[in-house]
Formats: sequence, structure tokens, C-alpha cells
Amino acid sequence: MSHGARVIRTGVSSGGPAVPPPVTVASSSAGSDAELMDGGYFRSCAGMLKVAQMISLLIGFISVNNSPWTDYSAYSFFQIVTMCDLVMILFFYIMHIFRVYRKLTCVSWPLAEFLHYLIGTILLLIGSIVAAAKSYNITGLVAGATFGFLATILCVISMWSSYKVSCITQSTSK
Repeated sequence: MSHGARVIRTGVSSGGPAVPPPVTVASSSAGSDAELMDGGYFRSCAGMLKVAQMISLLIGFISVNNSPWTDYSAYSFFQIVTMCDLVMILFFYIMHIFRVYRKLTCVSWPLAEFLHYLIGTILLLIGSIVAAAKSYNITGLVAGATFGFLATILCVISMWSSYKVSCITQSTSK
């Protein structure tokens, strides 16, 4: 009972050298392979979502760092998770801007980014829950936990929008 071939689509391909798109006069915003940076990624939804994630993680980290702590282990875990997430999101952001995924095809970049978002989002959710529970109504700690939850939501949105798998049945010509 086969219904035809299935195609799995993700945001980035790492299956080999990329085939350049056909050159047209109007496609100058996407850039060519000869350019150093991908200017279109700055303005894309995925790029702006990564910037929003980095900003919310940074604000959460600064809020917790500049507040008096009541529980050292809870907030040190929150700070470590936010900084690790921030560094990894920055790494993937730079990787997309400079098109590193096209040059290093030995790594499955979509899988690596998906696993980062999956593990990082779970750890960030745990850290935000613990930080909110141990905040004792100290405004800086509550703000840090709130921005942690915001970053968690943004990471889930990014993971869902970038890595939703769409199964498309291809028609066969007879």
C-alpha cells in the first residue's frame, strides 16, 4: 500500500555541495556564493528569531547576575544554561550568516541545530522553573526567570518552524 515517495524537508541542507540558484537580475538580496556574508539571513524570520532569543537570554542572565541570590545552586545553574544557550545560538547564527554549512558538509547541520535546540530548551525550561520557584519575589530574579521563560518559548517556536517535517506525496507520471 505505497502512496508514493515521501520527501522530508528541513531548513538547511548538508547533503553535499549546494547547487547555486539560477542567476537573475532581481535576486541580488539573496547574495551569491562568492559573497562572504548572507545578507538575506539578517532579515529572515529565522535570523530575527535567533536575535530575539539571544537578547532575551542576555537580559535574563544580566537580571539574575545583578540580583542578590537566595539559592546559589539554582541561579548558578540558570546562569550556566543561559550563557551556554546564548553562545550556541550565536554560533549557529554566525554559521548561517557566513554559510559555513555549505563548506563543512561532513556535519549534519540541521540535526546538530535541532539537537541543540532540543537539549537547550529542556535545560532552559528546567532552569527557569527552578529560578522562578526560588525567586522569593526579588524583582531581578523574577525578571530573569521571566526572560528565561520567554527565551524558552522563542526556542520552541524556532525549533517548530525550522524543523517541522512535511511529508509530500509526489505524483508519478504514467
